[in-house]
Amino acid sequence: MSPSLDLGDVDRFAVGTRGPVGRRVFLLQCRSETTVLTLKMEKQQVAVLAEYLGRLLQELARPGHLPEELDVQDPDEPHWAVGTLGVSYEAKLDRIVLVAEELVPEDEDGDMARFTVTREQAAAFAMRATTLVEAGRPPCPLCNSPLDPSGHECPRTNGHRPPAT
Repeated sequence: MSPSLDLGDVDRFAVGTRGPVGRRVFLLQCRSETTVLTLKMEKQQVAVLAEYLGRLLQELARPGHLPEELDVQDPDEPHWAVGTLGVSYEAKLDRIVLVAEELVPEDEDGDMARFTVTREQAAAFAMRATTLVEAGRPPCPLCNSPLDPSGHECPRTNGHRPPAT
């Protein structure tokens, strides 16, 4: 890894999108004091993170009051795209630890960011992320790829008949 950033406890942990449905870019954003980090993520990464956080939170004490400001704010231009994201729970601190690594070719070093969030921040993030993911195009019932309003060439049908929507 080249430059790494340890934000510690973040003041803000948000998820959002930019662009129209079908071409949306998913963004994870965290802020610690004056440092704002915006990361580009794939829709599936956001969905998996939300699901994992939800399962993790079921094993912990019920969160208190959830943050209400959940949208990504300026600057919303991503610093880099997330390749891998690790999540763990630090019981002594009662914090969820996230470590994001930049998506780079295997032979290159990328950036890394580490930050911690409260149970409340994680719960609010998971709910908001799930809402955003589900607001996208519905999946094809055969191949699970997003259905496009202009048509869908499903690999499971070898192009012979479109799946029913």
